[in-house]
Amino acid sequence: MIALLLAAAAAASIPAHPTFSRDVAPVIFKNCSGCHHDGEVAPFPLVTYADVRGKAKLIADVTRSRLMPPWQPVAGYGHFAGERRLSEPQIELIRRWVAQGAVEGDARQLPRPPAFRDDWELGKPDLVVEVPEPMDVPAEGPDVYQCFVVPMDVPRERYIRAVEFFPSNRRVVHHALLFADSSRIAREPRYPCFGTIGLLPSLGIGGWSPGNGAIRMLDGAAPPLQAGSRLVAQIHYHPDGKPEQDKWRVGFYFTDQAPVRRVVDVGLATRAIDIPAGESHYVVRQHFTVPIAVDAVGVIPHAHLICKEMRAWAIVPGGRKQWLLNIADWNFNWQDQYRYAAPIRLPADSLIEMEFVYDNSAANPRNPHSPPQRVVWGPGTDDEMAGVHIQSIPVHMDELPELGRALWGAVMRSVGGRFYTGAPPQ
Repeated sequence: MIALLLAAAAAASIPAHPTFSRDVAPVIFKNCSGCHHDGEVAPFPLVTYADVRGKAKLIADVTRSRLMPPWQPVAGYGHFAGERRLSEPQIELIRRWVAQGAVEGDARQLPRPPAFRDDWELGKPDLVVEVPEPMDVPAEGPDVYQCFVVPMDVPRERYIRAVEFFPSNRRVVHHALLFADSSRIAREPRYPCFGTIGLLPSLGIGGWSPGNGAIRMLDGAAPPLQAGSRLVAQIHYHPDGKPEQDKWRVGFYFTDQAPVRRVVDVGLATRAIDIPAGESHYVVRQHFTVPIAVDAVGVIPHAHLICKEMRAWAIVPGGRKQWLLNIADWNFNWQDQYRYAAPIRLPADSLIEMEFVYDNSAANPRNPHSPPQRVVWGPGTDDEMAGVHIQSIPVHMDELPELGRALWGAVMRSVGGRFYTGAPPQ
């Protein structure tokens, strides 16, 4: 009853005759223009009334279906920073505006259009790492997944307070994942990669997708960048109909403050994936008990093309269920790394569980095979994975070794077995 009353109140707040200038522009500017402007990856701009008026029906359709803005977590199963989800009243506002003729209204009521930067968000970086040669992106064909290994001039250990990925051609860069590798294992400077990057990096730095800016590390938890590290960047390129080039850069911002907290990847994953052709509801599960109290600060899910659903939760002592993530329609093209709006306290002995569901039937439009074929675990495009990685900070840092032993024990138990937990598959 309360939910119905709230929905009714929200609907009543929508203007009977909405206009672009007064009502719709604030929603578009905040939620759409960041990707939909010249030079970005979106195929058309949404910055002026003329831009939006020309795509009005399409905007109403894709927002009603929640295809746009791209945001995968289901509402009510965790609160995340920077959510790109439109509210039901906002969706109804756009629908009503379009149904009534997409009226412009009084231009004097138009809010200031968003300004877009063409330089570093946080000012001049302390270190800029640039790929030596531009990447040629073909005009057509499948998306390109490329890994780059670039040396960094880091003669001593530094502490990262922020990092920013800066593509030169945002129209073709779909997303990027960044790592630092101090292993010195020989690897070519550029190679195709999908799923995994082929190295076990010592440090996951973060990711970038259109509309996102610099990655700011948590207070007191600046990750250490070891001397002699290499930058490993996995870039997803999307052909846009004509030959393109991209020559990306990464800016690092350092601090002299050594970390007093450490973000630990509490990873759950499974290799027990063997999906018969035609199977429409194939389920895999995994679990891990955290032996110490931690604050969950973010979550990184990962699967490939035919995964449909992924869920993660914790059962805390006493039996209460704490949701960590719920994605009901996974789309590999919109994978992201999610940071919680506020840390989630998980007491010692909390049981973290995950459940992934796959659809390997002909009815799945994202199935790469027609007719469907057997799919097993693996790093390839047509293989599958299942992993959810809870970014966690020990409540008491002196207990970190106990958590490390528990995670390492899970890895050891998985040797020769059917699952592993630990470093995230990317």
